[in-house]
This record gives sequence, structure tokens and C-alpha cells, in this order.
Amino acid sequence: MSHLSVSGPARGLLRLAEGLDWVNRAVGAAVAWLALAMVLVTFAVVVLRYGFDVGSIALQESITYLFATLFMLGVAYTLQQDGHVRVDILYQRFSPRARAWVDLLGSLLLLAPVCGFLFIASWDYVADAWSIREGSREAGGLAGVWLLKTLLLAMPVLMLLQGLVWVLRTGLCIAGVEAALENVESDPANPPPVGQPARPPADDGSDEPGARRGGQPWLS
Repeated sequence: MSHLSVSGPARGLLRLAEGLDWVNRAVGAAVAWLALAMVLVTFAVVVLRYGFDVGSIALQESITYLFATLFMLGVAYTLQQDGHVRVDILYQRFSPRARAWVDLLGSLLLLAPVCGFLFIASWDYVADAWSIREGSREAGGLAGVWLLKTLLLAMPVLMLLQGLVWVLRTGLCIAGVEAALENVESDPANPPPVGQPARPPADDGSDEPGARRGGQPWLS
């Protein structure tokens, strides 16, 4: 995104939004590789069990660890990329300013409270696991259950960071800074720059009425 047309505090806020966007983009790019690792480990478990009659509790549990990490740390990246699925009846018919209001209120009134609740509700549960360095209940299982449970705190934190990005961008848009929510075409050879969400193209009627991918999950 070019900041040439934006000056003063707005430029600083946009740069802050880009920095926070970069965090979730980096996390998303890293955990995406866990999907491949999960497939390879699952393949290894099957081969060992049915080909050599060898079983490994630790190897089987590692699949759960990989899946949980991919899901819990990737959900904020999915929000950043407008990848959540929802049924949209009115949102696409709104003006850009009205959509910005919907996204802003959704971030403040729905996303933030839910993430805050998840963090607070999980704190004691995770703290107890850390206090005893909780491990697997199965003999030969992995010893890092306390680390796995920490994802319950990491997920809402990353979601709150992405929610802050939406608050900054939509707030600036409402204030008249159109560059805060510039759209780009979805082009694999030309990915959106850091800090700029890739919004889906306008509905051309090829899908079912009212259904589309993308947008904020609180309108699901």
C-alpha cells in the first residue's frame, strides 16, 4: 500500500496496522507447513503399523499437536485473508463506508469480547498445566501437553491483534482515509503487500444467491 496520499497520524496508524498484519502473515506462512508435516507423519504411522506391526504413541500424538497448532495459530491468518466462510445477504450491498462500520462494530462488540473471554477462561487451565509441566497420560506419549494447552492463550491474542488491525483500518476509512481499505485483485503471482487484506472479487452471480467466501466471521 502506498502511503504517499496519507499524512500525519493516519500514516503512523497505517504503518502500525501493517506491522500487526505482518505478524499474523508470518505466523500463517510458518504454520502452513504443518499441514504437510501432518500428512507425512500420518503416512508414517500407517506404514509402521500395517507394514511393520510397529506402533508409536508419541508419533500418533504428534499428529494432534500438529493439527492443533495449525488450527489455533492459523485462524487469525485466515481472518486476515478474509478466508472465513459466511452467508452474506446484505453486506455486499452496503457502501464501502457502511461495510467499514459493520466491520468496526463487529471487531469491537463481538470479536474482542469473545477473544477476551477465551483468554481469561483459559488462563487458569493453562497455568495449572504449566505448574506441573503436564505431559501425556499415555505411556510413551509426548511430554509437552503444557505447551499444547498454551495455544489456548496464543489463539485469542493473535485474533485480537488482527481485530486491532481491522479497527485501525475501518476507523481510518470512516474518518475519510480511503487508502486504509484499498482492494487488490486476487492474483497468485502478485500477492497483496504486507498489511493489505486480500478481499474476494465482487459476486458475479455465479454462486448461490447470498453465499460467498470471505469477510468477517461475526456475520456468519
